[in-house]
Amino acid sequence: MPQDYQPDATQQAALAALKNVVAARDWSDQADVLEPHLSDWRGLFKGQAQLLLRPRSTAEVSAILKICHDARLPVVPQGGNTGQCGGQTPSDTGNAVILSLAHMNQVRTIDTDNFTMTAEAGCILSDLQDTAAAADRYFPLSLAAEGSCMLGGNLSTNAGGTNVLKYGNARDLVLGLEIVLPDGEVIDSLRGLRKDNTGYDLKQLFLGAEGTLGVITAAVLKLYPRPRDIRTAYCAIRDVAASVELLARARDASGDRVETFELIPRALVDLVLQTIPDCQDPMPSNHDQHVLLELISSQPDDPGLDRMMEDILGQAMEDGLVHDAVICQNESQRQNLWKIRENAAEAQKVEGASIKHDISVPVSRIAEFYGRAHAAALAIEPNLRLIGFGHVGDGNLHYNMQRPMGGDNDAFLAKKTEINRAVHDVVVEMDGSISAEHGIGRLKRDELAHYKSPIELAVMRKLKAAIDPHGIMNPGVLL
Repeated sequence: MPQDYQPDATQQAALAALKNVVAARDWSDQADVLEPHLSDWRGLFKGQAQLLLRPRSTAEVSAILKICHDARLPVVPQGGNTGQCGGQTPSDTGNAVILSLAHMNQVRTIDTDNFTMTAEAGCILSDLQDTAAAADRYFPLSLAAEGSCMLGGNLSTNAGGTNVLKYGNARDLVLGLEIVLPDGEVIDSLRGLRKDNTGYDLKQLFLGAEGTLGVITAAVLKLYPRPRDIRTAYCAIRDVAASVELLARARDASGDRVETFELIPRALVDLVLQTIPDCQDPMPSNHDQHVLLELISSQPDDPGLDRMMEDILGQAMEDGLVHDAVICQNESQRQNLWKIRENAAEAQKVEGASIKHDISVPVSRIAEFYGRAHAAALAIEPNLRLIGFGHVGDGNLHYNMQRPMGGDNDAFLAKKTEINRAVHDVVVEMDGSISAEHGIGRLKRDELAHYKSPIELAVMRKLKAAIDPHGIMNPGVLL
């Protein structure tokens, strides 16, 4: 237990009661056990907590929240702890209870005829993908942390990833939820219905709420026919504007079979090759911008995909949008391309200090944003390195800046607030969002207060006060 925090008698009794809710092996107040749960993946936030609980059922979660509600103990829900904005990290006050959903990791049912899967919040995303595939179905949510991130965190942050272009964000993949409210009451709406017009869609309040309104314990997820053929191309393009035009052409020409369309600058490729072992250059070139394009089909060995990809790229080359391209001939080549893309965050972490922006603007304005935001950032730090990459198909860029070559980490990070404001000003001027898929957490809380309209913030606070009147759920996050 943190040395600078002392619970009162009511809270001491509550802590003793909490330890009796779960099995002895499922709680700990030991510093070494708590330690991995006290900081975020990026190392931006470090907190304290007095107890870690790992419930194994919704009934246990309900009992835990009721005790915490009555004793006014803060609760920090946590999944795989892979969040980018510190939304899963306790504050440094030391009075929080961490509620890990890691042991609630069962797929309860799969309904292949209804194309749904009911899964618990602690399921690892890649395991859900594999389970769906074993049933000859497809769960399309996919992101770099899928080998360790958990469903509850994905839903609580409305995660995006690489397939949003075709399938939507996490909230678009949910038909029903099981939710434990702050007072321990349980909302069971685990219904696999695509049409349910019976009033407020309550689940949408909790999707993207970052654990501030309650705890998601299970969800009914949409499944899709399993892709049986895929074509992957890596293209050197004229510029960022060309990526937008190429995307529109590919969607039109393929009958909207584009599943992935990722912008990958040469600067990112070089950074990954320098810092991550066993990566290969997908296409040595001196072009600044590249795209990773994938077309899918539910038909095995679909000859139409080859023809579509060749026609799309051939015409784009004739028109000067694409300078060069390679089409993967096997899965090994495809995985090498994805290794470059999926190690982007790790490469930046290894390289040194970076200032990151998870933004979205209308797809048609991506090139305009790219130029305007870069000019605004360079005016503050002329030697920064722009590593702007991401999901052109849905307007979401990870518009990141790396410290100047050979520069000092602290000196660069000292300009973070100024650079953030300059970039986010451009985003908002272009009717965009300062957080496209990573959430707000602790990192962007002040930015949200600056850019969100007063009426929107007021409604959010009213919802928080109505559902969590004692403010025990993930305090200090989002609002």
